[in-house]
Amino acid sequence: MKDELASTDPWQHLSQWTSARIAMGRVGSSQPTKAVLDFNTDHATARDAIHTALDVGRLERKLHAADFSSLRAWSKACNRSEYLRRPDRGRTLHPACIDALQPNGTPSTHLLTVVVADGLSSLAPASHALPLLRHLRDGLVGWALDCVVVATQARVALGDEIGQIRGSEAVLLLIGERPGLKSPDSLGAYLTYHPRIGCTDAERNCVSNIRPEGLSYQNAVFKILHLLEGARIQGRTGVALKDSSDLFGLERGARKSRLNG
Repeated sequence: MKDELASTDPWQHLSQWTSARIAMGRVGSSQPTKAVLDFNTDHATARDAIHTALDVGRLERKLHAADFSSLRAWSKACNRSEYLRRPDRGRTLHPACIDALQPNGTPSTHLLTVVVADGLSSLAPASHALPLLRHLRDGLVGWALDCVVVATQARVALGDEIGQIRGSEAVLLLIGERPGLKSPDSLGAYLTYHPRIGCTDAERNCVSNIRPEGLSYQNAVFKILHLLEGARIQGRTGVALKDSSDLFGLERGARKSRLNG
């Protein structure tokens, strides 16, 4: 139902360019009814994204149908409540899943292990991990793609322990980011070269806001592949490895325009 008394905002035309909560109008000193209801809906969606468990079985079936093999892992956080209250327990593997993560034989050289983790939004990996992995597999050169490890009650550092166990040259952790009121399904990709227990956040790179309304799968993979190449050249990730993929993209676009022109 339209608010008959709502006054329009002069910035309303700008709302077509962003999903941010701008130019909502007002009724006296209050917000219009629709704006209040929309806020409550977005807030409920964000809460659901945090508390809803990742359907691991369904994700694994989708991965297998796309010819990805998978393994399971979980942290020491025994439930969602403990995961939210004790971030430290979400950074360490539960002993019961370690044996299953051990590689069969000698690990492949140039092994890239991908971990798909629930994080703070199970909606993000459920929606975006598989499409991103398809694009990554198509563009991956010079790397052996490991089994996909599906991890629950997971924080970012859990990928370091998994990568160490698997003998990976690099680990890429795809995890649900903290949901915003307009972005409950944002996926983050954290890349760590030579992963090991005790790595700090300064030793990894992050590609954030991966979703159709944010950073597209194609552009996210372009950045990830660029970082993988740089990590191998420099022998590290993190603060020492800058993401210059945007400059390469502009240079490639300019070169293409010159050829077409």
